[in-house]
Amino acid sequence: MRNIKLVLAYDGNAYHGFQRQANAMTIQQIVEERLSKIFGHSITINGAGRTDAGVHAHGQVINFFTHGTIPAERIPLAARGLLPPDIVVVGASEETESFHARHSAQSKTYRYRLVNTRLANPFERNYAWHFPVALDVQLMQQAAQVIVGTHDFSAFRASGGPPVSPIRTIMAAVCRQDSNSLIEFEFWGTGFLYHMVRNLVGTLINVGQRRITPQDFSTILQNRDRHAAGITAPAQGLYLMEVKY
Repeated sequence: MRNIKLVLAYDGNAYHGFQRQANAMTIQQIVEERLSKIFGHSITINGAGRTDAGVHAHGQVINFFTHGTIPAERIPLAARGLLPPDIVVVGASEETESFHARHSAQSKTYRYRLVNTRLANPFERNYAWHFPVALDVQLMQQAAQVIVGTHDFSAFRASGGPPVSPIRTIMAAVCRQDSNSLIEFEFWGTGFLYHMVRNLVGTLINVGQRRITPQDFSTILQNRDRHAAGITAPAQGLYLMEVKY
């Protein structure tokens, strides 16, 4: 059996997340159905990250096993005619039998986009969080540095996720303003808890509004109290950018 790795880009608006669900359309369901047509047998995929409903990806990674003979380099073109236009295979390779999209991952990068204007931009409503209150980007950048390193991220963990250790390592955290209105948060880490990035952003905007200080942000992290942290930022601003192996 061949072990195939694919890199996917997708617009998550029409889907109830990545992971297959009984009564909802998901990325996994669509990709498995269409790949099964390409390879001529039932396909089950493993995903690097279980993105939520409305979350997007530039670099989601999947793997699956097949006895099909189509060369890996031809899969993106073969998939183009079968996948919907909001899901695209942007890379393909054949890997060793031991490769697993999730278990083999060494780190992931997520980006969160926020449009900081008084009036909403209708063309960004599905791809960024519109936040009408002025934000101090420098303060948010200062606070974001608090999470770099290995910490217990219980304060930024949502209920309902898998029962895993809250200890995670963040290699880089950046808040930048790329234009007059677009603010981006980027987090590179070994792994992320359920809703962790969205909860971090929801708390950092409290810093940006000067409702709390960077020191308060640090205290929230240290005290591991989810109730002291901010809201969960909306899904549509979040993107899985890259998975490294």
